[in-house]
Amino acid sequence: MESYDVIIIGAGPAGLSAALYALRGNLKTLILENDTPGGKVVKTSEITNWPGIIQVDGPTLAYNMYEQVLSLNAVYKYGRVIKIQNRKKDKIVYTDDSKYKTKAVIIATGTVYKKIGLENEDKYYGRGISYCAVCDAKLYQGKNIAVLGGGDSALKEAIYLSNFANEVVLIHRRDSFRASPDLIDKMIKIPNILCKTPYVIKKITGKEAIEGITIENPDTKDQLYLSIDGLFPFIGSTPATDFVQDLGILNEQGYVLVNEHMETTIPGIYAAGDVIAKELRQIVTACNDGAIAAQHIVENLKI
Repeated sequence: MESYDVIIIGAGPAGLSAALYALRGNLKTLILENDTPGGKVVKTSEITNWPGIIQVDGPTLAYNMYEQVLSLNAVYKYGRVIKIQNRKKDKIVYTDDSKYKTKAVIIATGTVYKKIGLENEDKYYGRGISYCAVCDAKLYQGKNIAVLGGGDSALKEAIYLSNFANEVVLIHRRDSFRASPDLIDKMIKIPNILCKTPYVIKKITGKEAIEGITIENPDTKDQLYLSIDGLFPFIGSTPATDFVQDLGILNEQGYVLVNEHMETTIPGIYAAGDVIAKELRQIVTACNDGAIAAQHIVENLKI
């Protein structure tokens, strides 16, 4: 069985920042990721709140983070973690086809996008439903699409998609948007973004791919049918913590509870980034969490 000083589960900003600090502390480090390096950053079209850079696209920032840890000889493997076994002197991390021994673990699995909650929506994933505007925008060049949500993510993606689509219908269940005022101001000035509020999606139709959606006003119960080719839901996220449900380190919402060192109630098991219980979830705060967790492990292993 391969053995490491620290295993980092997840290669988003928190995980990659943790790896950077662990590697600089001369720890034998394994990063496990079952998706694209960079996490949700890869799927973000424009980042304007990263200190020192006025504007950068998500894929570029994610790639730079990934390349940086690889340059320090991190071991990077693709794999879905299914279990962490806590033992007195070490931990065993299980993936679908392997297991690894480690002195410490950092859980940096982030969150996953919430589904709309419609009975047939899974049928249309990859056939009209997408959670990545950066990835799929060009597929909808000159077509009509809808974006669901009212926060920063929804408005950012609607603005980005407006550069490709003929029309973007922005659907939100409330009368007012939760997004920052500057995003709202920018969005309302774009002529091919049409807002439908307050509305919820009641039905998706289409034989092989999405052809349209039925939306309903929750107050009046009036319904409208919209002919669209694509649907981008951005209605929040849930923590990716299914594999640690049995460890007793989660709150009622499924987020990992940690102390100021990012350590859980189980010594040697840490968490960082969007997966932990906290108020602000941003790229910069995720990087902060990862650095704190890794540095604490470095210091503890020196004792």
